[in-house]
Amino acid sequence: MNQSITIVAGILFFIVAVLAFISIASANGQTLVGNPAPEFELPDQSGNLHSLEDYRSQWVVLYFYPKDETPGCTTQACEFRDNIFAYRDLNARILGVSLDDIDSHKAFAENHGLPFPILADVGGETSTAYGVKTRMFGIAMAKRQTFIISPDGTIAKHYEKVNVASHSSEVLADLETLGAGS
Repeated sequence: MNQSITIVAGILFFIVAVLAFISIASANGQTLVGNPAPEFELPDQSGNLHSLEDYRSQWVVLYFYPKDETPGCTTQACEFRDNIFAYRDLNARILGVSLDDIDSHKAFAENHGLPFPILADVGGETSTAYGVKTRMFGIAMAKRQTFIISPDGTIAKHYEKVNVASHSSEVLADLETLGAGS
């Protein structure tokens, strides 16, 4: 009898711990697959405003990255650039986001021929809403994470870990699996 009570208590403790984790993640602004993607309105490298609503009938690859012109961020952006036509064939649009300013994004986009908007989240509100804002060495920046947002505005996929050299190919494969371009 005591062993049964111990097992039941263990199961209940596990359930409570999982529910607590989920509520903490939600309270910290972490977005979950299947939920509506947080709205935003941010300027790109040319100063043009973009909102999630602008892309409502398309798939959106919203990728956050720490800093313009750093090796990993450059590799990641160039991988997306090199696959731009495959994304367009799937009716998917790429939007990069970091906390760098418009001038930094403009130089970054020009230096690497980036054919997609790089959005300036200088105040960090969008990064916070997506649960990716962090501090490194006392400097605010976005974690390297990506969200696939479906045409109806819900989060279809969230990548918390990104290999910059293969990420674009992984996202393309997942877009196809999700039915993009059909």
